[in-house]
Amino acid sequence: MKLSRTVRPVQGGFTLIELMIVVAIIGILAAVAIPAYQNYTARAKFSACYGELAAGKTAFEVEVNDGQAIANADDIGLQEDTTNCQNVTVTYDADNGTGSISATILGGPAPVNGENITLARDADGRWTCNTDADTEFAGNTGCTAAGGGSGGS
Repeated sequence: MKLSRTVRPVQGGFTLIELMIVVAIIGILAAVAIPAYQNYTARAKFSACYGELAAGKTAFEVEVNDGQAIANADDIGLQEDTTNCQNVTVTYDADNGTGSISATILGGPAPVNGENITLARDADGRWTCNTDADTEFAGNTGCTAAGGGSGGS
């Protein structure tokens, strides 16, 4: 006589509690990752604008050494508006050898959008950087908050 066994199919899938645990873990990771990503993108936007301004320092020095007048951004090869900076302005006082290159950060996260970066040249040819943005976003550019504190945001 032949015995027949009935094999019950094994149920697959996840229980409700397992799915809830996964959703909770994803929520915790997102709560940590989103602010970190926003800080990263703010630093990247700040660095991009700073890099565009810093590129003009060499041309600025060349013009100063050649005794040329510097009246605007075009004189040192910079554009007034780019995808990272807007309202790029350049000043130079030939009488005392001081000058500046400044711009407003265009776009990016709220902590840096619309904040100013100013590269200032003293009479000895030393450059300093000040910003309205929180120095947390300045990275290793050497920029400090214009107010002397940690910045605006």
